[in-house]
Amino acid sequence: MEAPRGTLTHHYATDERGILTSVNLVVGTTNNYAPMAMSIKKAAQSLIHKGQVTDGLLNRVEMAFRLYDPCFGCATHSLPGEMPLQVAIRNSDGEVIELLKQNC
Repeated sequence: MEAPRGTLTHHYATDERGILTSVNLVVGTTNNYAPMAMSIKKAAQSLIHKGQVTDGLLNRVEMAFRLYDPCFGCATHSLPGEMPLQVAIRNSDGEVIELLKQNC
């Protein structure tokens, strides 16, 4: 089956009467984790300068994963406007110099 987020993979197991005993649904979001992470990193690196971050900037970074999953709220069961987001700002040595959280 195809959905806007990509292929939906379904695994079902039944007993001898045809009653479901196990269900595993892999949504398209799962298949998109790697490209989503790369896009978020690229967006954050291009938008965040000198550690200055605003809510508007975090919304623009959030747009990077919405390209892959326009309804991430559905995938995470978050209400609109309540999407948890955490941004770690690191120096050139990879050390976290600031941790920003929104709805976490």
